[in-house]
Amino acid sequence: MNPPSSNLSQSNSESPNTDPIELEVFKHLFTSIAEEMGIRLMRSAYSPNIKERRDYSCAVFDTSGDMIAQAAHIPVHLGSCPLSVKAIINRFKHEGIHPTDRFIVNDPYEGGTHLPDITLVAGIFIDNQEQPSFYVCNRAHHADVGGITPGSLPLSTNISEEGVRIPPTRITDKLITDIANQTRTPDERLGDLKAQLASLDIGITRMTELCDKYQLATITRLGGELQNYTQRYITSIISDMPDGTYSFTDYMDDDGHGNTNLPITAKLTIAGQSASIDFSDSTPQSIGPINAVHAITQSAVMYCFRCLADEEIPSNSGVLKSIRITTKPGTIVDATYPAAVAAGNVETSQRIVDTVFGSLAQACPNKIPAASQGTMNNITIGSSPISSNDSANKQTFAYYETIAGGAGATQSSHGSDAIHTHMTNTLNTPIEALEHAYPFRIGKYLINDLPPDSLPPNAYRGGNGLMREYIFDTTAIVTLITERRVHPPYSLPIGSPPAGAIGHNTLIKKDEIPQPIPAKISLNLQPGDRVQIQTPSGGHWLA
Repeated sequence: MNPPSSNLSQSNSESPNTDPIELEVFKHLFTSIAEEMGIRLMRSAYSPNIKERRDYSCAVFDTSGDMIAQAAHIPVHLGSCPLSVKAIINRFKHEGIHPTDRFIVNDPYEGGTHLPDITLVAGIFIDNQEQPSFYVCNRAHHADVGGITPGSLPLSTNISEEGVRIPPTRITDKLITDIANQTRTPDERLGDLKAQLASLDIGITRMTELCDKYQLATITRLGGELQNYTQRYITSIISDMPDGTYSFTDYMDDDGHGNTNLPITAKLTIAGQSASIDFSDSTPQSIGPINAVHAITQSAVMYCFRCLADEEIPSNSGVLKSIRITTKPGTIVDATYPAAVAAGNVETSQRIVDTVFGSLAQACPNKIPAASQGTMNNITIGSSPISSNDSANKQTFAYYETIAGGAGATQSSHGSDAIHTHMTNTLNTPIEALEHAYPFRIGKYLINDLPPDSLPPNAYRGGNGLMREYIFDTTAIVTLITERRVHPPYSLPIGSPPAGAIGHNTLIKKDEIPQPIPAKISLNLQPGDRVQIQTPSGGHWLA
């Protein structure tokens, strides 16, 4: 793929010429601010989910709420964060946004994704201007925000069952205390929220220093030029694809409430320098919690097209400026209130990626890998209600993690084993940190020892998943929300057998034989019980 232009300063609108070296330098300056925000958040956080797994994201935005730069954090967060920033701007633009204001939101129907992802936003005021010149934002996944089961990823049927819902709101000390007190672990929640506030502060400081050094007009112009460059690059990629319409359908296994084989369809149309993706034929929103709001679909599309770049282009709102996304309200990819959405952010986002890549595999087959594991293998673990005769269960806790699996093969390499893929970019929680903080242990943690597939010569295999076994030392409520237990990850070319290996979940009660358990389930476990999760592999490359 050739760069879009030898003159990096050329933009889609009239603007001063920009030295390409200057543009590259400022790309890294903006990104470094987002990275430093993330480092402060990680080092200040209380929960292992943030400080160990690093389930958070940080970014810098222009005065309109369009993203200028992001850190290399969580893809499902970053493509949707602009909608949170714009929700804050729209809610408070009439009454005014002030330098001391900090804002919070997690409502999926007002700029959020799902309730555990709490987003904080602040404006940056330069040269005593009345309106923010920039915004900084961070989003962190909190291990519990209330709801009907610990970890706040329940098998819900209504968003009211999923936890505390926060519309775009100006933060006060009382507010964050009240939010924390609605969770099972208020001290941990309060600590994580204060870490997010500290992250905003360092972002404001660094952006102010940048403007003081180079002047506001220069920083504003370069923020726009970076978005224009990204747009031109993505446009050049689209232009290299043959015109036409390419459709692909993949399936969610189930919604946790008996509804199975739920289709998601992406219809990609390439017309010259523009692309459109229509998800209107996807299944209606479901009873269970696998519904995704529009922000998640936008985030998945942004991620897929960003992956097509052959070099490290700026990651910003310019990715989507040449792409039109169509969804039908009331479907699984554009859920409407009061649909349950806890798993849409973590599971349905992965299947949206699979369908977009399945369409792109027909338009530019040599650039697309086979499907990766297609699930985040979510597990939440928390304390049972304390009874008067249960002296062993005095610790209130809530824990959440996702588990790695296999990556899809490419036309020139095998897929990686045991890695987080696509819309998640978290780290593994070290066993030592987990066992130090919680009353359960990891009994086994290993790459799946699967029999080799009978692949034709010159084929590349998908990466293997892994197996993680939890042993419980106290009573606990465990919720699993997993996928690819029925529909395996696809191999390429489209329709090629064999596909990747599906995952398996197993419950081993004390002194009983192992029993397979569904992909989505809540369990009340006793000391000595074990849960094993085997994650899917990636698909193969057979061309």
